[in-house]
Amino acid sequence: MTLLKRLNIDSYVLMLLATVFLASLLPVRGEAAEAFSLATKLAIALLFFLHGAKLSPRTVLKGMIHWRLHLVVFASTFVLFPILGLLLGLLAPTLLPPALAMGILFLCVLPSTIQSSIAFTSIAGGNVPAAICSASASNILGMFITPLLVGLLMSAQAGGVSFDALGAILLQLLAPFLLGQVVQRWLGTWMVRHKRMVGLVDRSAILMVVYMAFSEAIVAGLWEQLSLQALAVMVVVDCVLLAAVLIITTQASRRLGFSQEDEITIVFCGSKKSLSSGIPMGHVLFSAQQVGSIILPLMLFHQIQLFVCAILARRYARMRNGAVEPFSS
Repeated sequence: MTLLKRLNIDSYVLMLLATVFLASLLPVRGEAAEAFSLATKLAIALLFFLHGAKLSPRTVLKGMIHWRLHLVVFASTFVLFPILGLLLGLLAPTLLPPALAMGILFLCVLPSTIQSSIAFTSIAGGNVPAAICSASASNILGMFITPLLVGLLMSAQAGGVSFDALGAILLQLLAPFLLGQVVQRWLGTWMVRHKRMVGLVDRSAILMVVYMAFSEAIVAGLWEQLSLQALAVMVVVDCVLLAAVLIITTQASRRLGFSQEDEITIVFCGSKKSLSSGIPMGHVLFSAQQVGSIILPLMLFHQIQLFVCAILARRYARMRNGAVEPFSS
């Protein structure tokens, strides 16, 4: 574990990769697949119920008065990212298989993370209350905006998601989330006391979704359709996408006159994409044959963003302490 921390490798990402490897060797099939698929849907509903139950409405409201900051983060998450995704999509047909190209675009319409956005903002010395508010609002709004953007940007593509499929979001994701919000006043304190157990349920649900998604993809011949060259190009595209967003959010926050604390919040909240929301949404929105390859870019982007932002957060912290020179503008 110490070595993983030194290398900035998230142990959970290794678990995700191990799950993909297991699905490649032992994909679930037949009647077992039907039963596991039902269990996965229940796990997704539980996951979003927990998200709703642990998110205090008071926390969401706190910091709302800082509307300029939230607008910038919102624009980065749901405007800048999709625009960059569409631009990359112009090159994608010559570089990536259709499913991976669609996965890049899907990645770009997802909401921001909550935990890592807040954690990196705190480490770097940013505006933590604003980060809590902004990241939470991004996930709540993402329940509506992500399916809408998926329908608008992908419905015209071959094999894309139809608008009829978007209704599944209401039943499997939004309804459990709203139920969690209703009972939050009674369960919120309990969930804080049992944070480790809640986190275990949260991560286990994601692992179930990944195993189901890749089992279906393996049965459909995923690895026969992907080459090492395509995977390498996908990593490069993820890196370019993250670098572009980090540069644009940094420069935009400075030119708009934000303080350094607010700049940190904008950079870290505006550059993240949520794995815990994205994988269940992908499972709901896309067909079994597509979803395995569509979530691959997101899984890789998740590790890349953790690695890069961990370095960036430490540099911001040293910069605030006067240990290093400020970033050039």
